[in-house]
Amino acid sequence: MKTLFSRSNSTWQIWVARGLIVVVLFWNLQAAMHFMINPMRYAPSFQLEGVPGRAAVAGYGILFLMWQVPYIFAFLHPVRFRISLWSAFIMQLIGVVAESILLSTIPSEYGLLRTSIVRFIIFDGSGVLMILAALVFTLGHGLPIRNDT
Repeated sequence: MKTLFSRSNSTWQIWVARGLIVVVLFWNLQAAMHFMINPMRYAPSFQLEGVPGRAAVAGYGILFLMWQVPYIFAFLHPVRFRISLWSAFIMQLIGVVAESILLSTIPSEYGLLRTSIVRFIIFDGSGVLMILAALVFTLGHGLPIRNDT
């Protein structure tokens, strides 16, 4: 862990990238916890109710939690774990695109459901921009090549 935060791995650009990543990670973890701890608060916005609604929303929370693994590694070191940073970016982008497609299939008379999906699009779209910015801040930063011979 010490080497992940050593002086040679801690330029201001990497710290800015970490800051952007941790914001998205925090938002995603917060959503996961809310959905898992109090699913009935959110079930109506998906037009769900009862035990099936509680289980579905809690299940979304569990999925949100699972999806945070690459964000954690990207936060630890966005250069060393660049593949995790790219994975996080692609996951966020898939979310925005798929949610937008999903929204286009929901009839206008389902206003509450459409509003919930729009919130996810905004949420994930913000994440796309922040993770993209983190990628830009880490451009040109490579790991030093070790020559042990």
